[in-house]
Parts: sequence; C-alpha cells; structure tokens
Amino acid sequence: MRVLYLIFLFSITISLKAQQVKVLERGSNFPIENVTIYNDLNNTVVYTNKKGIADVTNFSNSDIISFNHLAYIEYEILKRELGEIEYVVYLSKKAEMLEEIVLSASKGEESRRRIAEQIDIISKEEIKRLAPQTTADLLANLPGIKVQKTQFGGGSPVLRGMEANRILLVVDGVRMNNAIYRTGHLQNSITISPNIIDRTEVIFGPSSVIYGSDALGGVIHYYTKTPKISTITEVNTSLYSRYSSVNNEFTAEGNIELRNKKWASYTSISHSKFGDLKMGKNRTHGFNDWGKVFEYSNNTNSFYNPNSVLNSDATIQKNTGYTQTDVLQKIAIPLSKKTDVVLNFQYSESSNINRFDKLTEYSDGELKYAEWYYGPQKRLLISSQLKINPNKKWLQNGTITAAFQNIKESRVQRNLTSLNRSYRNEKVDVLSLNGDFFVPLTKSNNRIMSYGFEVTHNNVNSNAFGKTLNVVENKIIGFTDDFTVQSRYPDGGSTYTSLASYANYRQDISKKATLNTGIRFINTNLAAKWIDDTFISLPNFDISLNNSAVTATIGYVYKPSINWQLNTVISSGFRAPNVDDIGKIREKSGNVTMPNIYLKPEYAYSFETSVLKYFNAKKMQAGLTVYYTLLDNYITRDTFEINNASTIMYDGEIGNIVANVNKDNAYIVGSTFSFKGNLNSLWFTKGSVTFTKGKAYDTNLPLSSIPPLFGLVEVGLNKERLQASLNWKFNAKKDIKDYNLVEGIDNEEQTPYNSATNTYYGNPSWSTFNMNANYKVNTRITLFVKMDNILDTHYKEFASSISAAGRNISLSFLVNI
Repeated sequence: MRVLYLIFLFSITISLKAQQVKVLERGSNFPIENVTIYNDLNNTVVYTNKKGIADVTNFSNSDIISFNHLAYIEYEILKRELGEIEYVVYLSKKAEMLEEIVLSASKGEESRRRIAEQIDIISKEEIKRLAPQTTADLLANLPGIKVQKTQFGGGSPVLRGMEANRILLVVDGVRMNNAIYRTGHLQNSITISPNIIDRTEVIFGPSSVIYGSDALGGVIHYYTKTPKISTITEVNTSLYSRYSSVNNEFTAEGNIELRNKKWASYTSISHSKFGDLKMGKNRTHGFNDWGKVFEYSNNTNSFYNPNSVLNSDATIQKNTGYTQTDVLQKIAIPLSKKTDVVLNFQYSESSNINRFDKLTEYSDGELKYAEWYYGPQKRLLISSQLKINPNKKWLQNGTITAAFQNIKESRVQRNLTSLNRSYRNEKVDVLSLNGDFFVPLTKSNNRIMSYGFEVTHNNVNSNAFGKTLNVVENKIIGFTDDFTVQSRYPDGGSTYTSLASYANYRQDISKKATLNTGIRFINTNLAAKWIDDTFISLPNFDISLNNSAVTATIGYVYKPSINWQLNTVISSGFRAPNVDDIGKIREKSGNVTMPNIYLKPEYAYSFETSVLKYFNAKKMQAGLTVYYTLLDNYITRDTFEINNASTIMYDGEIGNIVANVNKDNAYIVGSTFSFKGNLNSLWFTKGSVTFTKGKAYDTNLPLSSIPPLFGLVEVGLNKERLQASLNWKFNAKKDIKDYNLVEGIDNEEQTPYNSATNTYYGNPSWSTFNMNANYKVNTRITLFVKMDNILDTHYKEFASSISAAGRNISLSFLVNI
C-alpha cells in the first residue's frame, strides 16, 4: 500500500512539474522575464519570473496559448502540444517595429500600424545599454529631441522647436507639469531617475486632445517599473552600479520585487553622486578660452570668502556636482478577475544644485555671485490607479487615476562681496483625477471609441526673505539682520485649476487605411494675489482669469502595401497661461521679468505628413516626417512698462522691465529622417537627422528654442551574449543672426565672443564619436562599458551654459539575484 501511495505521489509531482513552462531567448538561451502568457479568451493570464518560468496549470489543454513580450516576436501553441517541445519555448527578438504596441497615443494599448503621429519609444533594455546619468541624457538619445542644460543638474528637452511649459511631461499617467512650469528652459526632467523607468514614449506635435493644455510641442510619457502578479510566491532582486570618469559619478540602485497571487510589490532605491564635470580639451572650433573656468567661488552655506579662487584646471567646471536620491514603491493588487489597483509612491530629492551660469557671470570684470543655487528639489507623488475590465458593450476597459503631488523648490543667492543672502521658496500641491475609457464598437475591434476626463488643481505658495550674514574671519556663525526680498510668485498665494473631457474615435476603414479623430474641451481658472507692494505696483493685486478652448485632431494612416505606410495628421493645441507666465518676478542678464495680468492663451495648429518604408523582409525601416506648425497669439518675452516706467530696482540693482506678452502669429517648420533595423543576423544600425526653423510673421524675428541641424548615426553588433555599437553624433552651427536677441532665452552670451565684429559668434558646430558594449556573463550578471566623446571634443549644446562632458569612460554592472 505504501508503495502504491509513493507511486501516486510521484506521478502527481511529475504532472505538476510538467505544468511549468520555461521561456528562453533564441540564440543565447537566456531566460526571458515578464513574458505575458494568455489564452485566446484572455481570461487566464500568467507571467514568467526571472528564471523565465511560468505556471500554466490553469490553462485548458484545448487553449491556444500566446507568449507575448514587447521585445520579441509573439509565439502561439496549443496547450496540449507543450509536452512535445518539453515545455520549453524559444522566442526570437523582433527585427522590426511594425507590430510594436504604443501605450501613450490613446492612453491604451494600440498597434503602431494604426497611429499616424510621430512616436519614439525607448525600452528598459535600451536604457541599460545607454547607461544615461540622468533622464535628460536619456532623452538626448532619441531622434528629434535636443536637450539644453543650464547646469549639470538639469536638462530641458526641446521637441519641434518647443520646450519647457510647451512640452508635457507625464509619469505613470499623471501630468508632471504644474502651475509654475516656466517658459525658457526647464530643468525638472531629472527628477525621475532613469534606473526606475520601464519605458519612455515620446509623441511629437500637438497632443492636446488626449493630454490637454501644455502639449503643444509634444508629450514625454515615463512609465516606471510595475510588479507582476504570480500564481506562485516569488522574490526577485537586482543590483545596479555605475562609475563614470568624467565627473567621478557613482550610482547605485537596488530593487526587490515580491510576487504572489493576491498582491505584488516593487521597491527601488537609487542614489547618484556627481562630482564637478570636466569639459573636452580638443577645441576644433578654434576658440581657445571659450567655456573655460579660470576662477570660481568657494563660498558655502557656512564658509565666507569675499574673493574668487583661481581654478588649477580651467577645464574642470567647478560648482557643477550634486547628489540625487530616488525612491519608487509600487503595490499591485488584483481585486477581482476584472479589476486591479496599483498604488504608486515616488519620491525624489536632490542636494543643492548650483546655477552654473550665474556663478560664472561677471560684473565690472569680477565674478558677480558668491552663491547662487537651487535648494534641494523635492518631488513627491502618491497615486492610485484603478484598472477595470467589465467587457460591456458601453465599456470594455478603463483606467481611473487619482494622484497627489508635492513639489518644493528654492533659490538662494548672494553677491560675492555682499553679506546679504536672499531666499526664495516655492511649494506646489497638485491634486488630479483622470479617467480614460475604451468602447469597442465592433467585435473585431476595428472601430474603437475612447473617452475620458481630467481634473487638476494646483495650489502655489511662494515666499521670500533676506538674511544678513554674521561672519567671524571666514566662518558664517549666524545672522545679524533681516531684510525684505521680493517673492518669485504672488506672495498671497495662487491657484490654477483645469477641467477637461475628451472623445476619440479610431476606425479601420479598410485593411489598408485607418482614420482617427478626436475632440477635447478644456477650461482653466487662475487666481493670484499679491500682498507686499514694497517693490512692485500693479494695476490689480488680486486677479482671476478664466479660459476655455476646444481642440481637435484628425489622423489618417494608409498602407498601400505591406512595406509602405503613409501618415497624415492635422491637429490643434492650446496652452493657457499658468502662474509662472503671468505672475513671475525674476532677473536675468539685467532684465527683470514682471507680471502681466492681461496675458491670454496661445494656440497651435499643426499639419504633418510622414512616410515609412520597410526593407529586407521588414528587418529594416526608414521614415521621413515633415511638419508645419502655426502659433497664434503666441507668448513671448518682450520689453514692458509698469506705471509708465521701463526700469525697476531689483535686488539692489536697476534692471530693464520685460514681461511675457502675446504676439500675433509665428511658424515652426521642420522634418526628421530616421532609420533603424538589422543589416543581417549580427549587425544592426540606426540613425536620424532633424531640421527645424521658426520665425515670427509679425516681428520677422527668429523664434527661441530652435536648434540647429542635428543627428546621429550608429552601427552595432549583436551576437548572443555580446552587444556593442559605435555612433557618431553631429550638430551644425547656429549663427547669431538666427537667435532671438530680444527674448534672450537661447543664451547667446554663452557662445564665443567675436572681438573682430564686437558680436557673439553663435553656437559652433561639433561632432563626437561614442561607443558602448555589454556582455551577459551568465543569466544573472551583465557587464556594461561605454566611452563617450572619444576624441575629447569641447562643445556646448545649443542654448546651454555648461560645456558638455569631455571624454568619459563609464563602467557598470547589473546583478539579478
């Protein structure tokens, strides 16, 4: 009897073991994690773990099982046939992106073949390969994106000649743009660590129908890593570390994922320490001293020095280092078979970040500032995302996202020979509620209606004060006096609220054509109050502005053959002035920006067309996008008067008054050509080149934020465990005549000075060669190495104050435990 029992128990064990399938990458035989396995009814779904294993016990023997992963070609098999292949499934890497799934275009999964807009996607695998130090560096590797840097601790992405508050940043379905996102250059993109990003999608052009105000130039949507539910209890852990030579960067990131049937958790903690950045020494542009730092201020929060200090190495950009810590905590809970909830906690905090352009600014032949830094940038996000799948006629699925954000910023400054230190603090609380829903109008899903709503409320608190230092020898021991300082934003508080709803319709007219249309209504309300009138006198110290708009889009996709795709999009965009646009007070280069309470919204009307061609059995693709954008009632910075005065006393100095004002019409025209794919089984390539031009119809002045011609060409090798590539990045010259010298946003004073003509030169052309490689030692350990700017070329990105990094060797490793 005991023998029969043991035989029965052994048979059960073998049977259970046979229900586990292993998914491997064809060629390397490495396990593939997070493969989605589902049946044809989509009522049973499991995921592979870090060993590539998933339990398929709950599938019926007659089920057709699909194995799906974004980076691999989908595979289907009958459940009963798994035994014939010994429960081991091999997936091949995708050689083309035709079937790629896009998440951001309609806030739901959609095939790339049905989307007319220009979209670029970067996966977590590509992020690890690139090993970017910041998210700004990550974006700089995408076709059509140029990144400006005022200081190293920042990065302002430019899309189609627009940046800052004309670009919408989104993380996990929650808009990051808030009421004090400014014009000019915005450095907030670094508040998300690239180490926690699972995927990034960029939509180019006005996307106001789906995303609302601010999305004039495009949308950058970050998707952070999310835990997966598992039928068995699992614990997955990984460690990542990186060192970079050019600024002695040390980055460490650790995460742990817990999986079981009832809930799953993902926790990540990342910390980066950056030293002072070293510029390149090879000055092919011919300007021997441009960008060099010959002297600097060594003042700190506790150390006082009325004199500048000579820099022993002028190629090291002093006061550019900083640290940053990022925390991500996500919990996924399946409430039922048709309902899931994801709880999301994100926190980011930097150290003080010095304003490099201010600390290298001169006045009467001497450094002007002893201190000028951003206090710790703090970003808190708490959100709850409810995903429902009722599969009803009126609602197939939907997502409801409720979020709270708390953002803290501060600015501290003091002149070199002064004891007076000023502090300006801002705090923004943002509440938001989004709903996005999808309704299939046919069983084949070739006609889909989506609709949704968005409600946001911003509460801004701004205060300022001054302290006079108490100094003994060179030590700051406290303060001796207080003095009044003008706040950056209305000191009586301000709010910004938006209400919006939209509807979107997508239909496959035929097997070759898809039509997409959408419409959105948005209403915004801004209220602000000034109390202190020591420095300013406005026509009204208590304002309330209300703006409404209807935006629309129509897109058409035509596929005349399997290797061709033609796209056309006509769209409109809308951006209502926020608190920064209307109420900001600040100084730059002798100009003092003052409030303009009469500012009105700006609008964008865009036409774009593109062609996509596939080669070599769809292993290679090339595309060309051309667009024209008309800006109406556009907002720009110009000279201004308050109470019939054109100058004002600010921080002890006389400055010229400027303000954001509305102008008539302007245009931006441009194109991007790109290609990518596999040349053969070993070699791959990609590249792009982007052209942009912008000009005002009314003033005939060039528009700001228009980068010169730029691009990239890369060739790489992908052989089982080894991947390596070499790329060439290039950037054409930006002539000084193409700068908007009135607005002053593009920092023409940061370009070389031409003493022969007594003018600035503009931004010189440049190019760099860069390489990177990674090697999978085994299933757990991957090594990464890259060398940027191999020839150690000196250059500055367009409109940037800081010189780009010189030759940099970066070493990193990833360990999966």
